[in-house]
Order: sequence, then C-alpha cells, then structure tokens
Amino acid sequence: MKRKRVVVAMSGGVDSSVAAALLQKQGYEVIGITMCFNLPDAKTKRPGCCGLQGIEDARRVAHALGIRHYVLNMQKALKERVIKDFCREYMKGRTPNPCVRCNQYLKFDLLLKKALSLGAAFLATGHYARITKSGAGHFLKKAKDKHKDQSYFLYRLGQEQLKNILFPLGNYTKTEVRSLARKFDLPVADKPGSQEICFVPDMDYRTFLQKTIPDFHGRIKPGYILDTQGNIIGSHKGIAFYTVGQREGLGIAMGYPVYITKIDYRNNSICVGAKNEALAKDFLAGDIHFVGDPIKKRIALKVKIRYNHKEAFADLGLSGKTVEVRFRKPQFAVTPGQSAVFYDSDRVVGGGIIGKVLG
Repeated sequence: MKRKRVVVAMSGGVDSSVAAALLQKQGYEVIGITMCFNLPDAKTKRPGCCGLQGIEDARRVAHALGIRHYVLNMQKALKERVIKDFCREYMKGRTPNPCVRCNQYLKFDLLLKKALSLGAAFLATGHYARITKSGAGHFLKKAKDKHKDQSYFLYRLGQEQLKNILFPLGNYTKTEVRSLARKFDLPVADKPGSQEICFVPDMDYRTFLQKTIPDFHGRIKPGYILDTQGNIIGSHKGIAFYTVGQREGLGIAMGYPVYITKIDYRNNSICVGAKNEALAKDFLAGDIHFVGDPIKKRIALKVKIRYNHKEAFADLGLSGKTVEVRFRKPQFAVTPGQSAVFYDSDRVVGGGIIGKVLG
C-alpha cells in the first residue's frame, strides 16, 4: 500500500523537527521544506526561524531522519504580504501581528499549495493546536499544552485549508516534545526556542522600521502627548514608535504610572492616562474570518485580544463585515491592529482585526 505523502514546514527548531519525526513514525512519506526569506542574520547570536542556521539545522534533522529536504525562497512573498503591512500599520499608529499574516498568506496559502503540487495529502507544521473533524466539518481547537497553545495565530484558517493540514504536536506538551526530540536523537533536541519576529533582529521593531521604510524620518513627525482631558503634557518622537498600553519610554512624569490609552493618527497625538483609563469594554473588529459557519445572531463567546492576553467573556454581534465586541468586564489595552480571536470553550470560532475602540 502506497504511503501518504506529507510536507512538513521545517524551521530548524525542535517543534517542527519532532513533528516530522512523529509523522515518519506514523508511516507517512515525509518531505521537509524550509521557507527561506534570504534575510541576513550575521549579527544575531540567536538565529530566527528564517536564518541560515535554521536552514542548516533543518537539513541536519532531515538527514538524521533520512527524508528529502528542500529550501523554498519566499523573500518576495514575505515583503509583499507581511512586511509592507507591518510597516503601514505602525505608521498609522496601529500594532500589527505579522505571525497571523504569515500563517494566512505564506504557510497556509503558498506553502500549502506547494505541498499539494508535490503530491502531498497534507502540510504539517510544529504549531501547538488541534484539528478535529465531525459531520459539520473541521474544527480548529486549542492545544493540550495551554501555555504553548498557538490557535490564536491560526484563526484565519478555513475548511478548505484545514482538511489538508496536520498539527502533530497538538496533543503534546512542550516538555513531552523535548523528550521526544531526545528519544528520536534529533540534533536540535536541546536547541532553545525562539519567540522572535523572524524578520526583526533582536525584536527591535523601531530600528527595523527606520531601516525599511523609505524616507522614514521625513514621514514620521513628532507630536503632542495629551492627558485624557486633552491637555498637552509632553511630546512624542512619532506615533510609529508607540503602542496602546505602553508605559515605558514616554519621557513624562505625572507622579503616578501612566499608560498610552489612545494613538490618534489624524492628529499625530498620543493620549495617556492611569491604568484604569487604559481599560475598555467595547470595540469594533473588521476583516472578519470564521473557521466554519459565521455567527448569525448576538452570541456570548470568549475573546482574546492579543496572544498573551487571557481570553474574557464578551457579547458579539455581527453587522455586515464588522463584529461589535462588548466585554463583560473592561480589558486592558485593547489595541487597534491586533487580532481579536473568538473562542467557544477550546474551539476557535473566528476572529478579526481590532479597529475602533468605542469605550
């Protein structure tokens, strides 16, 4: 009987390497593909997922497993689909999530199509999430390891994609994955994990913006910092350098901790206030996507407004292409540009991009 073929997106890290080993053990014909973004990382001691070291590590793992390995250059796609949006959003005073767009446009669009063109039945990644199937279709769910769960970054997947995707690590904890890496004698078993945005060296997005955006210093202008009553209390270096909820680096002294509560792109101003003034209950989310059927009436779900945020109960109402979200309790730093992801227990219902914060 011919084995089913699966392409594994191999970053050179522990997670994707174990995913490949598990699938091979399950009897699949495994092919590894590493996405190369051709970005220099010579000064980075901790290589990101798309650095040269990552490619070499993926090759070593593939050799150890005895599987074919290819490198796919996605520099142009990364620039057009992810980096340009990343820069545009910050220039507008918004805070984007590039990992969501990378999953949407690169991993589970271009790479998935490449996998299918190679005769693979599935594309697999090292994400910590689960896919289940029922008569109603495919469900995207949280991983067993709630501390590592990455379903937040995957909410833009749909039924056509989910039927051709595998997440082999969904039912494992990170500790178990490390143990499996040693059991399989993988050369990256003790490699540290990376939390970096792969195209932003040392997580210094401000320097990245300055080097990437043409005429950055001609386009970014200083402006006023205002209190919640509209009084001028200081000045900022340019709205691209700030994000809602930020406390450090404001250069003002109020006698108590202050946080950015709002960034006004049109007036080139930043508003700050006490922590309770950075809380909000209502916001609008646009660019909505549902994993399965869209919601048709007002519904109570849990909503997560950024990856490290604990989801909270909210009432949701769909109006055209926009969802109004009203939290039961005010949440800190509801940030335009970030993704709001909707959960029904451990199932991802869908999500969208946070737009206007209503209060």
